[in-house]
Amino acid sequence: MTSNHNHKFRYLLPPGTNFQFVAKFRTWFVLSCLLMAVSVGALFFNKSVRGEYMNWTIDFKGGTEIIYAFQDKTTHAYTKVDPGKVREALAKAGEGDVEVSDISWADDNGKTIDGMIVRTPRFSAIDEVARDKTAADFMAKFPGSKAVWSGDRLNVQTKKLITPAEVAPFFAAETYEKTDANGQKATVSAGLELKPWLPQEEDQYTHADIGTSEYSEVFSVWGLDRQFGKDLEKAVPNVEAQTYQSYGVGAKAGDKLRDDAAKSIVFALFLIMLYLAFRFDIRYAPGAAFATVHDAVMVIGVFAITWQEVSLTSVAGLLTVMGYSTNDTVIVFDRIRENQAKLKDKKIERIVDISLNEMLVRTILTSSTVFATTLIMNIFGTGDVRNFAFAMNIGVIVGTYSSIFLAAPLFMWISRKWYSGPAKKRAAPVTAVAQPDVAAE
Repeated sequence: MTSNHNHKFRYLLPPGTNFQFVAKFRTWFVLSCLLMAVSVGALFFNKSVRGEYMNWTIDFKGGTEIIYAFQDKTTHAYTKVDPGKVREALAKAGEGDVEVSDISWADDNGKTIDGMIVRTPRFSAIDEVARDKTAADFMAKFPGSKAVWSGDRLNVQTKKLITPAEVAPFFAAETYEKTDANGQKATVSAGLELKPWLPQEEDQYTHADIGTSEYSEVFSVWGLDRQFGKDLEKAVPNVEAQTYQSYGVGAKAGDKLRDDAAKSIVFALFLIMLYLAFRFDIRYAPGAAFATVHDAVMVIGVFAITWQEVSLTSVAGLLTVMGYSTNDTVIVFDRIRENQAKLKDKKIERIVDISLNEMLVRTILTSSTVFATTLIMNIFGTGDVRNFAFAMNIGVIVGTYSSIFLAAPLFMWISRKWYSGPAKKRAAPVTAVAQPDVAAE
């Protein structure tokens, strides 16, 4: 018995659609190359105008990022501070290269706190210019000692015990000469505030080595967050600056992270090509590799044009985009390979068109779902979450586009050029020729 029940599906595209993708491949390929050229050009434009190819964060260029919250000293309630006053206060303190921006977050009770992000290229509390001078002044102040800076710690070797009570006034009075952004020289305070020794540190540093009779002491100073906080409290009366978060990366570490990020992208491309060469055959690998390179260049180009911050999270987003694009490309290639086996009587151009039309609705729905999710993260997220979501938003668009308009045509071109052509000529079958009967005479 046959059921006549009609299913009421809502089709995104009516069944049997027949878009002519192959006919427009050349146009899309030329457009893609032009957009890639614009993306690369944006990097060099930024370098010539802004001094950097991209808007690197602390992760890659080194420095310190500090998040402050401000409390009223009288009511102890969180308050908002004008960013202009923060910039002015830090500029007066000789910090001309800082970046200041607003940030808001919710505390454990759900109350909104309006804070401030301060970014500086400095990694240590003591300036590079002041580092050598302070060490030399220390050795002059305490004869017989050897002093070497390591970050915010002054390592001292001495025959005579030096106490924190002697060092604290020295650090507080230390000054050095600094040149501001206008080229003017001024004598400024080093802003060094000694940290007290912990009980275990005091026990360790106040005992001389038995063999050398020398004291190995370490004098640590409070970091940039404490220095900047005091400068802000001076500029904004009756406000206490609280360090909510502090994050620093050395310049050498930042360069290494940037190099490692570039290597990770290259290795990902190589592994993708290797996988596709084994998963399908060598015809598919160049198309997927070119599409993945296109996606990476386009995402980088959008970051460069919009001057969005590029952090380690951005690199994670870029690698995720590359993986997503490859997955979409593999699905398209899988359908093309299936149809090649089923539609042997059709040309490769027609097979590609049929395969792309069959996969179009699935690709749109999958990409739209991912895009909508990351768009919500981009709108309502903050910091690294928004940074990652921004990379994904761009990547989903270009990844879907490249799977259809770049990977498939390049595969088709390789197939037509090296894997197709007229069949080899076969030798004509030999037919038996009847021989005349020769009668025996």
